Amino acid sequence: MNATGNLEIVRQKFVETGNIISPKVRPEIAASWHRSQRTGVNPEDGVSHAVLNSQQLAELRLRKDHLISTAKPFIDKFHQLVTESGFIVLLADDEGYVIDVAGDKSTLTRAVRLNLYLGGNWQEREVGTNGLGTALALNHPVQISGAEHYCQKLRSWTCAAAPIHDLTGYTIGALQLSGPCSRAHLHTLGMVVAAVETMQGYLRIEEKNHTLTVLDNHLHSIFLSVPDGALLMNQQAEIQEVNPAAERILGSSAAQICGQRITRFLELKPHSLEALDKGSPLASVETAFYGKHDPAYCLLSAKPLKDEQENILGNILFLKPIVEIKNPANRFTRARATFHFSDIIGQNEHLQAAIKLAMLAAKNDANVLLQGESGTGKEVFAQAIHNHSSRHNGPFVAVNCGAIPHELLASELFGYEEGAFTGAGRGGRPGKFELASAGTLFLDEIGEMPLEQQIALLRVLQDQKLTRLGSGKVIDTDVRILCATNKDLKAEVKKGTFRQDLYYRLNVIFLQLPPLRERKDDIPLLFSTFQTTVCRKSGITLKSIDPNTLEHMCTYEWPGNIRELQNVVERMIYSTPDGVLSAELLPEEVRTAATSAERKSYSDPKQPLKMKMLRQQFRQRFAEHERLEIVTLLSKEAGNVSAVARTLGISRSALYRKMHQFKLL
Repeated sequence: MNATGNLEIVRQKFVETGNIISPKVRPEIAASWHRSQRTGVNPEDGVSHAVLNSQQLAELRLRKDHLISTAKPFIDKFHQLVTESGFIVLLADDEGYVIDVAGDKSTLTRAVRLNLYLGGNWQEREVGTNGLGTALALNHPVQISGAEHYCQKLRSWTCAAAPIHDLTGYTIGALQLSGPCSRAHLHTLGMVVAAVETMQGYLRIEEKNHTLTVLDNHLHSIFLSVPDGALLMNQQAEIQEVNPAAERILGSSAAQICGQRITRFLELKPHSLEALDKGSPLASVETAFYGKHDPAYCLLSAKPLKDEQENILGNILFLKPIVEIKNPANRFTRARATFHFSDIIGQNEHLQAAIKLAMLAAKNDANVLLQGESGTGKEVFAQAIHNHSSRHNGPFVAVNCGAIPHELLASELFGYEEGAFTGAGRGGRPGKFELASAGTLFLDEIGEMPLEQQIALLRVLQDQKLTRLGSGKVIDTDVRILCATNKDLKAEVKKGTFRQDLYYRLNVIFLQLPPLRERKDDIPLLFSTFQTTVCRKSGITLKSIDPNTLEHMCTYEWPGNIRELQNVVERMIYSTPDGVLSAELLPEEVRTAATSAERKSYSDPKQPLKMKMLRQQFRQRFAEHERLEIVTLLSKEAGNVSAVARTLGISRSALYRKMHQFKLL
């Protein structure tokens, strides 16, 4: 008896007893027989009874179209090889359904009788041990011939099958060659495995290409949507692609820009051209560009594009027009508008009148002249006007005209080009007018500006255009001008040190800020605010404040105004050894002023009464402010006395005393 006959006897005994009596049965075949028996497969059958109808098959083939199209070249190749050989080639999905088939016509006729055809399911649970089903069950290639099949009707077949995996190793289907058992050959399985490995290679390449396509589309979407202008440039400095923002900035369509050399649109300095040629990055290089209208300026950044061998393929350039830069002062001057009208402390009627006028000024774009002694808060007013104006989203650029050497003031205000003068920075630099575009330019100490620069400033204010030093290009300006001075500009005009025409150009709205000596009724409020702020920042806790301290302060003239008062309060808090603010901690000039005031009171019969009224007024104002602050903080901290004491910088016992004093307990 031959080997096939012996194996048939072994299979029959297994069907009858469930035992395998021969060690010659391959382990994978034995395991498959056991699985087939456990799932109740009829060993006398061999026909698939799980067959899809035409609609189900069409839907399945549509879902598996990618697998079918990938396998088709291999199926066609096998078809050519096995024609007239009695073999057919089948493709199944991961659930064992046949989704494509080709091959010998006579063998196909036999296969159809078994439903080994389109729509038939060939998992082991349907037809027992077979090529497709067992390869899917084992997840590795297998060849099954003759009596190795579990079902009787399949004994005349030989099947060589291999599972197909995707990039992640997941089984997505199986490929099989089937034919007469008499024509079984060991090379059959090798052919199937080789075909599947090649197919999986194609799938890997296709998946990588798909990933690259998705990534390319994603990057292209980012390229098109970034708010800055973006340009792709090849190694020949020709523009290959632009995004919509670049079209808007350059005032031309992509069709008009692409193919042109970059120098057609950007005035690149030699060092920028050298960096682009060498593949060196550029970061925020101020560069002129040409749009539809007059030349304008932008910040240019660039990154090189390289291949895997680090060869330079070109550059990607980003353009940000200076007028669109958020807070350019942070980049170039470190000036920011942080103050609001709510930060101006005081109830004095003259101060309140100035605040009301400043609020009106914030509602329009008129030039404003702020006049007041040093330390009266002119820049605080200027920042508040900016922050409450329609330009609050634009930059606030402050220039101290008295702190800049006269010979450099023009370059600071109007900018310069590279080589404009000895020491001019490489690449040039925009002036404060350009940096303040769409925002506010604050010219502090305007009275210190030399006459020759006053002429240039007047021309820019009249024409709303400027020309950088060393350049012939005219640049449009869009700034709101706020000026400040501690001088009487009318008197300076009479002296001939300040131009009358510039004075009237700047003095559209005039704000006179009162000195502290004329608003001494605000000293308690200012003192309390400064004291609370310093204690909170430093972590110092005060036990008490000597009432005489405020009385001494009210007699002093404060030539340094609010700035001097703030300095004195800070010095006292940092100098107290025991947490008590006493009059002894005051500077000598403040104490001396108090002594002089007392002496004066003896020679003036009305002076004691005036001093008494003033002291009462101070104490009342200070007490009102303290009470309101404590009530506000108690509400904010939900009655937590410890938290309020920490915020005020005083001890809990001191806070309780004040609460008793103000009848808050």
